[in-house]
Amino acid sequence: MGSIRKHGQTGALFFDFRISGERCREYTVLPDTSANRKKLQKVLDRIESEIAAGTFDYRQFFPTSRQAAKFDPVSQPLAPAVSFASPARVITAPVTPLFKEFAEVWYGEKEIEWRRSHKTLIRNELDRSLIPEFGDREVGQISKADVLAFRAKLAKVTAKGKKTSLSAARINKMLNPLRQIINEAADRFDFRTPFANIKQLKIKRTDVDPFTLDEVRTLLETVRADFRPYFTVRFFTGLRTGEIDGLQWQYVDFDRRLILVRETIVAGEEEYTKTDGSQRDIQMSQVVYDALKEQEQGTRHLSKFVFCNRLGQPLDYKNVTNRVWKPLLRHLDLKVRRPYQCRHTAATLWLASGEAPEWIARQLGHTTTEMLFRVYSRYVPNLTRRDGSAFERLLTGTIGLGGRQVVLPDGAPATQMTEDRA
Repeated sequence: MGSIRKHGQTGALFFDFRISGERCREYTVLPDTSANRKKLQKVLDRIESEIAAGTFDYRQFFPTSRQAAKFDPVSQPLAPAVSFASPARVITAPVTPLFKEFAEVWYGEKEIEWRRSHKTLIRNELDRSLIPEFGDREVGQISKADVLAFRAKLAKVTAKGKKTSLSAARINKMLNPLRQIINEAADRFDFRTPFANIKQLKIKRTDVDPFTLDEVRTLLETVRADFRPYFTVRFFTGLRTGEIDGLQWQYVDFDRRLILVRETIVAGEEEYTKTDGSQRDIQMSQVVYDALKEQEQGTRHLSKFVFCNRLGQPLDYKNVTNRVWKPLLRHLDLKVRRPYQCRHTAATLWLASGEAPEWIARQLGHTTTEMLFRVYSRYVPNLTRRDGSAFERLLTGTIGLGGRQVVLPDGAPATQMTEDRA
């Protein structure tokens, strides 16, 4: 016996019936009201009557359903999809919610998983671009052509504050919520997602641009005295911008010489770190220890934040970048770069000094060394000026090429070679 049921997530009514023992569900967007239940019950009664009489045509009632093919008559060609106009059947057509309606359902279900900053980002994407573009269309009627046309439209938009168009990375980020919403709707309402064969735009690889050790020394000698500890810690710990701006004194352990990364500042608000892997303990070098001790005298009594403004509030990264960082680089005639390059500098200096890659990855908050080698390792030969010379010295010092002493595995010297190789 079939029934009319309410969807637990969308609140819409749907058909639940059986054909030859196989359970079938077909969804509508009708809200759960007494009037709608009566309408759907009449349709369900007709369905069950035709099933009992052996005349039920699944495709006639639900022409675009994925289940329709299972019940097509073997001896007859497939019936074409029908758009019903009669009052008795128009409500049974496999319709889906409007995009703006389902987008709100999706957002309400997902926001519990997100950080506040990410919720703000997604909310802005919905309100500024996705809902204006697709809001009044049924989510199941958005086609691949529609998605590609929207992507092409974004590619012609000028980036905020720039003269260039939106980057591939930015377009991908704007399309990601659309992809997730439509894919989720396709799963719930049983239609084929238009994103099935749409790949993300290829993002051009950008190189990191770290500072040399001499440049770091010059920067720290020249920067304003009140910001010297701040940039010293940035250059020699690899802390992200939000991590150092959100660093609190309770997470600075002078006894064990550790910086405990537990929180971050995003859009002026305290939040959990970027990922679980970002929760880490950074070892203080002597120069970092001294810088934090100096900073302690200036702000420990003023704020819970290690680096703060005169009111004890966390530093505003835009203010620091525009009023301290960029003027400093221009003054020293150095290439202007984002302060985030301090993190890249720490990684390359650690690698150049011979620290273990696993240790460096932990200091940076990476769960593996993959990114370390992929992003930073190519800078090591330039910083150390070895380019294989370290291996050459190893061979020269141990097996005695060119008349030098040969050292056997047990440490005893062997006979020296008498001729130098050309």
